[in-house]
Amino acid sequence: MSIVRPASGAAVTVALAAALLAVAVPATAGDLPAGRVLFNTCLGCHGVPGYTNVYPSYHVPKLGGQHADYLAAALKEYRSGQRAHPTMTANASGLDEAQSAEVATWLSKLPPSPGQPAAKGDAAAGKEKVTKLGCVACHGADGNSAAGTFPKLAGQHADYLVKALEDYHSGARKNPMMAPMAQNLTAQDRLDLAAWFSSQPQGLSVVK
Repeated sequence: MSIVRPASGAAVTVALAAALLAVAVPATAGDLPAGRVLFNTCLGCHGVPGYTNVYPSYHVPKLGGQHADYLAAALKEYRSGQRAHPTMTANASGLDEAQSAEVATWLSKLPPSPGQPAAKGDAAAGKEKVTKLGCVACHGADGNSAAGTFPKLAGQHADYLVKALEDYHSGARKNPMMAPMAQNLTAQDRLDLAAWFSSQPQGLSVVK
């Protein structure tokens, strides 16, 4: 008959330590999705809640939950120079098309978060203007666009949305669809639309 000997105190200690290490050790790069690993460089701005662009001062955009198609297209525009921003041009230039797709896909799968009321602008007026001005056709009534080529606006920082509309209005940012739309907006329209979209309960999130 076989005899089962009790484990020694040293063996138990080693086994317990190994079990604790298995729980405590954080995931390494090899355990993370490729898009998450590639996004490490971007966390210094897009992973910090409330982080703002230095000049002009506005919040960097929330990217969590954004459409993958839109994000990949934006990175391509930064690489080509069609869309201008010194930091983004440099970072996007370090990604090829396949890597951009990995990052975009990973970001698109992140969960939503509640938006925040804007300090400026009238959200109720913005809700009416979304339909009146035609924004609903591409971006949806609440900013959760159905088509992946049109960005989600729900929960996005209000000041970032205002800056984007100002840039479309001035021509600093190019888009054949947005340019004529922005030309017809007043400063108050921009504030109201941003207030509405930024306050939506199921919106974009800051990457964690």
